[in-house]
This record gives sequence, C-alpha cells and structure tokens, in this order.
Amino acid sequence: MGKRLKIYTLSIILSISLVFSFVAPAFAIQNGQTDGENHPYVVMCVFDVNGKPAWRTTGFLISPTVVITAGHGTYGTSGARVTNSTNIPNAPVGGYPGSGSWAHEAIARYTYPEYLAVPSNGLPGFDAYDIGIVILSQPINLAKYAELPEPGLVDKLRKMASIDLVGYGVNYQNRGKGFLPDDWAWERERYYAPADIVPSQSVISDMFVKITANPAKGKGGTTFGDSGGPILLAGTDIVIANNSFVNNYNCDGVTYAQRIDIPDILNWIKNPY
Repeated sequence: MGKRLKIYTLSIILSISLVFSFVAPAFAIQNGQTDGENHPYVVMCVFDVNGKPAWRTTGFLISPTVVITAGHGTYGTSGARVTNSTNIPNAPVGGYPGSGSWAHEAIARYTYPEYLAVPSNGLPGFDAYDIGIVILSQPINLAKYAELPEPGLVDKLRKMASIDLVGYGVNYQNRGKGFLPDDWAWERERYYAPADIVPSQSVISDMFVKITANPAKGKGGTTFGDSGGPILLAGTDIVIANNSFVNNYNCDGVTYAQRIDIPDILNWIKNPY
C-alpha cells in the first residue's frame, strides 16, 4: 500500500476542489469472516515496480491462468505474482512477499487502454475503466472459476440487490492515530462479507456500482487491500464489478466498484492483447 497509496492520496487532494469529496483506491473486507475455501478463485496479486514488490490488490480467476483485477494495480508495474492461499506468508514490515513457492508468477499484465490513472475533470473522470488482467505462467486448477456477467446486467438488478464481497485487504482499524492508512491491520487471509447495492443515478452510475459499507446488521464492506476484488451476485460466482475506490480513510458509508458488465470491457477481457 505505502508509496502507492500516498501517490493516489496526493492526486485526490489536488483535485478535491473539483470532486467535493475524498476518494481513494479501495484495498479489503471489514466486519467479515474468513472465507475458507468458499471462493478459491479469489486471489491476492502482488505487483513489482522496478523489480521489487510495491503493492497488492485482490483479483479473481476466470480461467486457470487469467486473473481480473484493478487497473490501478496493473498500471506501471514490472512484474507480478498471484496466490489463492488462505494464509499469506510474512514479509518485511510495510512490504509484500516476493517470489517463492507460495505464489504463481505472472508472464504478462494488461491495463485497459482507456484507464484513467489520476483524477481528471472531477469525479466522472476518476479511476474510470479500472480494469487490469494478469496472465499466469502456471495454471491454478480449480473445480470452479468466477463467471463474467451478461452485458448490462447491473441495470436489470432490483433495488438494494444482495451481493457478496471477498478479498485480501485489511480487516479492522486501530483508532486514535489520526485516520491514516497505517491504522488498518491485516490478518493475512481471504475474508468474506455480505453487502447491498445502493440505487444510484449519479454521473458515474454508468461506470461504477455503489455499495453499502456500514458494518451493521450482519453486513460488511470493502477497505484498503480489496481493489480488484469481485462484487458477486449473492450466492453465485457471477462477478458484476470489481472494487475500485472508497470515500474516506475509515472505508465506511459507501464504496464504489468498476462495472464489468459494460460491453467494451467484456470484449476487451476476451482479447486484451
């Protein structure tokens, strides 16, 4: 998270007069429970910059060698590795695990061509087309994989549709230090929580899904570390969106996820080369 999150935070501060709110890449699951083997196709991706581990995201396998994740994860990287382990190995303080038997190395990374890496013209231009793909050198063979949605599926869902959140992000916040990213703690496991889609007709509704993030009534929310993780229709393996950004450092209220049911995105996933 570290340097990467600081870069995004700076961009957000510079544009705050335009967007009138705080937004930052989403990176995890709070108020959830360990996922165990319920969603084995949900993976953690560690990305290298200049040959060294720099940040992580969550992602999901749609086949033995193809991972979908966030564009702000794949963008500007020099390498990557992926694991679906339910217990991630320790790494240097503030760092991420490097190459080793714990993970599968990537042979290619792609970022959606129109991805906007920094805020542009206010909120409608922030983080748009936040989709990336990682191709693995060795397959992760599973009994099932995440399923892509039909085009325009989000527009057909009922109000407050139930969804499942799964990710490798931070899990709880140690309050009292000024609400900074370093206040969050990570249990190094894959977590799950239920949530709901919030009906929205905002200027970014055609690009992002708005999701509840209030830890109450048995619900949970995404936090730092869940970027790229799947937004699943409840009780299914159908991914309608992937986690993209949050509104504040407490990761509460609502969060936003990049819609995958956009026809151009679905077509690009099939042929990103």
